[in-house]
Amino acid sequence: MQLFSTFENNLFLEMAIATLEKQGIKKDNIFAVPLNNPMEERKVFDSIHRSDGTSLIDVGIALATGFSVIGASIGFKLEWGPIYWGLISALIGFILGFLIRLFTEKLLKKKRRLLKGKQSEVILIINCEETQADLVEKILWSHFALGLAKVK
Repeated sequence: MQLFSTFENNLFLEMAIATLEKQGIKKDNIFAVPLNNPMEERKVFDSIHRSDGTSLIDVGIALATGFSVIGASIGFKLEWGPIYWGLISALIGFILGFLIRLFTEKLLKKKRRLLKGKQSEVILIINCEETQADLVEKILWSHFALGLAKVK
C-alpha cells in the first residue's frame, strides 16, 4: 500500500520521517519529492479563463452613479443640458473610480495578491503494509500533513 501526503518544508516533515523510521518503516520505503511553487506575482487583470475574484469596476460604477446625478443636477443650468452633463460626469466618475481601484490593487494591496495560506512544498510517498497504514496515517496527520491519500 502507498500513502501520499503533502507537507510544508519545515521541521514537522523531518519529525514525521523520523517517527516513521522509529515505527519500523525502512528508509527505502520513504520517498520525499520537493515541489516547485510559483514565485510570480498575481496578475491584476483577469482573463476569460482565469479570475481571482476581485473587481476593478465596482468603485467606478458607484462613482459613475454619484457623479451622473450631480452632473445632471448641475446640467440644468449649463448649456448642453442635464443628459449630456450626466453622461459626461458618469464617464469621469467611472474613470476616476477605476483608477482609484487600480491604484489600490496594484500598489497598496500588493501583498494580498500573493498566494495566501499554506502551500504544499513536499510530497511524501510511503510504501507500507496494509496493517501499518492506519499507524502511518495517524503519524502523518499528527505532524501536520496538508493532505493525505491512500492507494492500495
